[in-house]
Amino acid sequence: MKIKSPYLVKPHTKVRLAKISTSDTGDFKSEDAAKPLLATHRAQLADLQDVFYANQSKALLVVLQGMDTAGKDGTISHIFSGINPQGCAVAAFKVPTPLEARHDFLWRVHAQVPPRGIIGIFNRSHYEDVLSSRVHKLISRQVATRRLDDINEFESFLADNDVLILKFYLHISRDEQTRRLQARIDNPKKNWKLSDADLHERQFWPKYIDTYDDILSSTSRKHAPWFVIPSDNKWYRNIAISTIIVDLMQSLKLKYPQPTVDVSAIRL
Repeated sequence: MKIKSPYLVKPHTKVRLAKISTSDTGDFKSEDAAKPLLATHRAQLADLQDVFYANQSKALLVVLQGMDTAGKDGTISHIFSGINPQGCAVAAFKVPTPLEARHDFLWRVHAQVPPRGIIGIFNRSHYEDVLSSRVHKLISRQVATRRLDDINEFESFLADNDVLILKFYLHISRDEQTRRLQARIDNPKKNWKLSDADLHERQFWPKYIDTYDDILSSTSRKHAPWFVIPSDNKWYRNIAISTIIVDLMQSLKLKYPQPTVDVSAIRL
């Protein structure tokens, strides 16, 4: 899978999120200048998904990770709003249930992997079982390393079985997170989005960043690449991600399957 992007984490390179811009806007100077391109991407995705769904030779798994308020929900609604819901599935991974916790950590994840013809979106993912568990010392560094190895093997297995994988880390600054949390506090219609966990986890910001550094460095592969997307500006986040998805889907050069009936002989 060859994808050109300034935000690609090249395999086996060391990532330091502290040194990567959260506010980059590429060649765009304003949201107004970017709006036409996002509209184009939505239209392209609608067409590409239609043939993707009909062809059923590949599945696409989009993984979204990021700190609280990074914009995972917004990314889904803004980029995928134009596609046919029949060809798209979203899964969110929260704290494991008692049954899930009794299984291996990938058990619940594999069940949500999209079948061929479907775009699957993970709003948080199997990486949570390394991330928060490591930050809160529920697992040792050795166990975390072993889980990352398991994830690499799991994603390689998926790729061998026609699942295309794109992984996006939505990179925001702590100051931007503060602004977004304050906006939720100030707007009564957004109060419901607040949780004790959001506020509690802020104190662990440095540990989360360190753990993400390790995750991104250890698990970006040619068949399952990570992209660090500057996300302080929501509008540019959407442009950067949709560009990558459209480019990948166009590169597949998929075609509609041949009809199973002789269309020329049909008379209604």
